[in-house]
Formats: sequence, structure tokens, C-alpha cells
Amino acid sequence: MGDLFAPQHLILILLIVLLMFGGKKIPELMRGLGKGIREFKDAKDNVKREIEEHANEDHSSTPKSNS
Repeated sequence: MGDLFAPQHLILILLIVLLMFGGKKIPELMRGLGKGIREFKDAKDNVKREIEEHANEDHSSTPKSNS
């Protein structure tokens, strides 16, 4: 089996999208896709930052033993 997305597959997908939505709607679709990707990355970064903050709080609040 070859690659999942060979160049021929991508061309076929692009032609289908062009036929379904028309040339005028494609830029709008791409803007929406870009916005969705940005929002996903922002949410991912926020979750990562919150996890790191909580890990730092837990680490700093743990009492140290006097051995």
C-alpha cells in the first residue's frame, strides 16, 4: 500500500471541494479552518499552562522533611 494521501488523492479532494462549494466559498472556508486551528492551539496552550502552574504549586506547597 502506498501513502495515505498521495498527490493524486489531494488533487481529487480539492476538485470535489471546488465542485461542492464553488470558488467563492473556498476562501471563507479556509479562514474558518484557520480560525478553528488557532482556537484549538490557544486552548491547548492554556491547558498546558494550567497543568504546569498546578504542578508548580503542588511542588512548592509540599512540606520538606528535616532529615
